[in-house]
Parts: sequence; structure tokens; C-alpha cells
Amino acid sequence: MKQIDTLVIGAGQAGLAMSHCLSERSVPHVLIERGEVANSWRNERWDSLRLLTPNWQSRLPGFAYRGADPDGFMTMPEVVNFLESYAAHCAAPIEARTTVTSVTQEGARYRVATDRGEWVCRNLVLASGACNRPNLPAWANELPGEITQISPLQYRTPAQLPPGGVLVVGASASGDQIAAELRAAERPVTLSAGHHVRMPRHYRGRDIQWWFEHSGLLGMTAQEVDDITRARAVPSLQLVGDSGARFLDLNALQAQGVEIVGRLAAHRGGQVLFSGGLANAAALSDLKMNRALDEFDAWAARSGLPGLPPPERFAPTQVPARPRLSLDLPGAVSTIVWATGFRPDFSWLHLPVFDRKGRLAHDNGIVAPGLYVLGLPFLRTRKSALIDGVGADAMALADHILQANGRKAA
Repeated sequence: MKQIDTLVIGAGQAGLAMSHCLSERSVPHVLIERGEVANSWRNERWDSLRLLTPNWQSRLPGFAYRGADPDGFMTMPEVVNFLESYAAHCAAPIEARTTVTSVTQEGARYRVATDRGEWVCRNLVLASGACNRPNLPAWANELPGEITQISPLQYRTPAQLPPGGVLVVGASASGDQIAAELRAAERPVTLSAGHHVRMPRHYRGRDIQWWFEHSGLLGMTAQEVDDITRARAVPSLQLVGDSGARFLDLNALQAQGVEIVGRLAAHRGGQVLFSGGLANAAALSDLKMNRALDEFDAWAARSGLPGLPPPERFAPTQVPARPRLSLDLPGAVSTIVWATGFRPDFSWLHLPVFDRKGRLAHDNGIVAPGLYVLGLPFLRTRKSALIDGVGADAMALADHILQANGRKAA
């Protein structure tokens, strides 16, 4: 059995940022990674995916994008290379190809069992990611066996899917992008849209992420929102990593020939049934977009920013007057892509640290004495789950570890 002061589970951007901050504070530590550095980016993303944040926003403690295209968007191989370079820069102590099988507590320490031996540590940081398992309805396993069911974690290209129509469930970033790619490959596509957030890629001459960052919305803390549970469940914006595509929203998808239906509500008698609330969902999405744009405009006016184009507003989302309410299975589609969000996988964490809905309970990333989590949505701020946001969280948690060890923070 090996012993270490601090153990970090995961070697993606969160774990690597934590390693850098711990090294700066001379805290002995090791990272345990089930695959290689950036394993999720390497193996659980589709081929054409690009980051939704521009390259200038790829910043980690002591490291940042330095390429020739700051306004571009990294491909997945480029993200992997970026994180591999960061790991080398940090000289991160990584135990790769090591799978955690169990975490238990022994007094004031934690015992971490893996398929390559056991560790005991005083501090444990869970940086294994927020997107380990797809969120599927309980009745998904009741669908006909001839229907192929996959999530964005398994999807790679249109060519991997069997011939026939595709039902994409979920209209946030992943669902919209996959629906657009499948339709461009001349596949019949139906998109089931529930709660979603429409947003332009650029506004008044600047990338939308520039507006979120400079107006202060990305830095909003968990203490500044009325309902942090709801804030943590907000879906990803309807964006694509392409500065030439101003919108990838329901209007753009319908122009490509994608059929839009309401939220997938149930499976009954050989049919999937859709909600009749599509128009309401689209109107609410437009309302949220316009509220955000109002905030940006107000901030720009207060700041007196020179040279900005005038404010603008966009045509509302158009939806069918009578959207389809049901779809026969099998027959109409051969594949369902479940772009219905994700959840972390803490099945190996055998500790009483979950709420009644099975969610990991934490206070700004502090779970219990010596136990921390990093990389979850809105962990401490709105940008906590972004590459650019995880660094500040890692610094705060590293300082907490230092103080808990009886030393002063840097």
C-alpha cells in the first residue's frame, strides 16, 4: 500500500490544474488516471467536434494558448495536445491506465483501491469529470431492440449509424451539432427539443464568450445566484465552435431540413410521445437570450466602450404550427441519439456524501474534511466547468488543503 499526502483522481484539465497548484505549494501528490492525459477528450468526443470557447479562452494556471489563431476553436486532437503539453509543463506525477475501484474512509484518511494497488491519503480531490455517464430516461431499455441507441460519448460520425432516420433527443450544443452533421450527411433527422438556451456565436462584433467574460457573468459566484441547484442544471448554450456560424439554433436546423418536435415525454404502445409545449420552450429560450443581450448592452453602456456596433435583436424562433406529437418505433427511425445531458460517475465513492437525489453534496468544492471535488458545473463560479474556469477553483482548493495541513496559503 502506497501513502501520499494528496491524491487526485483524473488527469484532464481539472486534475492537471490541481497538480500545478499543489506543486506550487509544495504539497506531495499523485494523479490517478484511468486512461491517458485528457482521456475524455481523446476517446469520448465525436470526430468533428470543436471547443465551444475560443482559443484565447484556453487558459490554465501557468499556461495558456499561444498559437496563431486566438479567435479560432480547437479540434479534439488539438485539445489533447494542449493538455498533454500542460502536463509536461507541470511535470504532473501521473499514474496512467489506472482505474479507481473503491474509495473508503479510514479515520482521518482515505483508502483508494485501484486495479494496480491501493493508496492511503490525507486529502483526496475528485477531478474525474462531470460528463461520465449520459442521462437517459428510465424506460430507454424498453425500446425495441432493433433501435440503435447511443449518446454523444459513443457517437463519432454519421457513417457509424445504421441506415434510416435518426431521432436526436436534446437541443443543447451537443444535440444541435450532431443533428446538423447528420442532416448534412443526408440523413432524415428529427430533433426533440425541451429546455434549451439560444445564443448567437458573436454579438456586436465580439464573440459571445467575450461578452460573458468581460461583463462579469462568467465570474458570478454560487453565493450570488438565488437557486444554485437550478443554475448548475442549466444546459449548454446552442453554440458551435465556428465563428462563421452565427447561430446553430432551431431556426438554422429547420432551414437545413431537420424536423423539430417537442420534449420527448414517454414511450407507449410502440410509439415515442412528444410534449405539445415546443412553442413555449422556444419562446422561453428567446426570452433568456434577450435578457442576456440586455445585460450585455447595459454593461457596455455603463463601461463606455468605444467602437461597438449598435445593439441588435434577432427574429424569434419559428416552430411548426402543429409539431408532431408521436413517432412510430421501429419504422420512422433506426437510431436514437440521447443528447440529454450527462452526470458524473462516483459509483466507486463509498462515502455518505450524496444528497437524496444521489448528487455529490459540496460547498464550493469542499465535500468533507480532506475531500474535494473539482470540474463540476458552477462549482464556485459560472465558469467552473470551462477550461478557463477550473484554474481559479483549483487555486482555492489548493489553498484550503494547505491551510488544513497547518500551513499558510501562498
